[in-house]
Amino acid sequence: MASSRFCEVQQAPPIEVFAVSKAFTDSTNEKKVNLSVGAYRTDEGKPWVLPVVRKVEQELAADNTLNHEYLPILGLEAFSTAAAKMLLGATHPAITGGRVTAVQTLSGTGGLRVAAEFLGRVLKYNTAYHSAPTWGNHNLIFKQAGFTNIAPYRYWDGGKRGLNFDGMIEDLSNAPENSVIILHACAHNPTGVDPTQEQWKKIADVIEKRKLFPLFDSAYQGFASGDLDNDAWAVRYFAERGFEMMGTQSFSKNFGLYNERIGNLMVVVKDTACIVPMKSQLTLLVRGSYSNPPCHGARIVSRVLNDPALFEEWKGCIRTMSGRIIEMRKGLRERLEKLGTPGTWDHITAQIGMFSFTGLTAAQAKHIADKYHIFLLSSGRINMCGITTGNIDHVAEAINDAVCNITN
Repeated sequence: MASSRFCEVQQAPPIEVFAVSKAFTDSTNEKKVNLSVGAYRTDEGKPWVLPVVRKVEQELAADNTLNHEYLPILGLEAFSTAAAKMLLGATHPAITGGRVTAVQTLSGTGGLRVAAEFLGRVLKYNTAYHSAPTWGNHNLIFKQAGFTNIAPYRYWDGGKRGLNFDGMIEDLSNAPENSVIILHACAHNPTGVDPTQEQWKKIADVIEKRKLFPLFDSAYQGFASGDLDNDAWAVRYFAERGFEMMGTQSFSKNFGLYNERIGNLMVVVKDTACIVPMKSQLTLLVRGSYSNPPCHGARIVSRVLNDPALFEEWKGCIRTMSGRIIEMRKGLRERLEKLGTPGTWDHITAQIGMFSFTGLTAAQAKHIADKYHIFLLSSGRINMCGITTGNIDHVAEAINDAVCNITN
């Protein structure tokens, strides 16, 4: 047999979250629980199509004026404009002053990739900092976009199971000028720990003093606290301070549009004259990558954000999702404390959003998976949406067993 030119290709390492999810799928245990993949589930453990999304989809399907023509390279403008207003606030001075532009992207991941490509290829930035830990894709996105200097800044304090604020400030203070600082707008993934407003102000001080470039990853606006304005506070504060910055938005979680790949890249500038040439460069980057984005999800989100009645209905949906997560946090903490599980568990309710960094070790996570068929990441991160009133006692008992009996 002739040798293949592909024989030298090496096996890539597995992506843990998908490997764990497959283990869940392959398990035949009737009490199995999936706490790995970041997707919302109802109290019945089922995916949820938001009623407002279903309503708009039916309206779109009945609209015979719509077609399947290509969108422009930078996407559906009505969507990207509305998305930027959602993140910054419609009356924000950056919006009213015309200093904001936005382009539709392939969800938040695609927005981050376009941002990284622009910052690296156009602005010639080469250093990026992400929190330790961070979403598993941040490092890969910037590496594949050509950044050769990617470093962590301290964030999680395992001892107190909270924010290592002093370490974060020290690391940012030592970052070289023009470093890109990736910041989680709210509901930090994977820890669920966010800075306070006073801490955000000090973070902004350091970024301004060191002449760093803030890039906000906003994947959970509204989904975190149930309040769109509260979840966007940090982004709006930085814009009010006069920062030039970027913000990426995902509508996977807060609209439940996971497979529609609907996202946005927002850019705030100081000089409106910069916008036209900047958009021309973004156009080239998108054209050479995926040419143009999909339309269906953009139409759904655009219609909801631009219709006051639908917008209010959607806000009710995100309150439902965030409210269920908050209740599961309370319930899990209460059960662990009732069981007398060693350690303190107030971090479960202090954290916010979809994920909780439990403090469980890799060995404890493996024990829980092997014995109880409850599947979570080796870091101890769990998706709170995977917990339901039907399995919460099972989950609490498994955690208690692991903490009591697996000490490494």
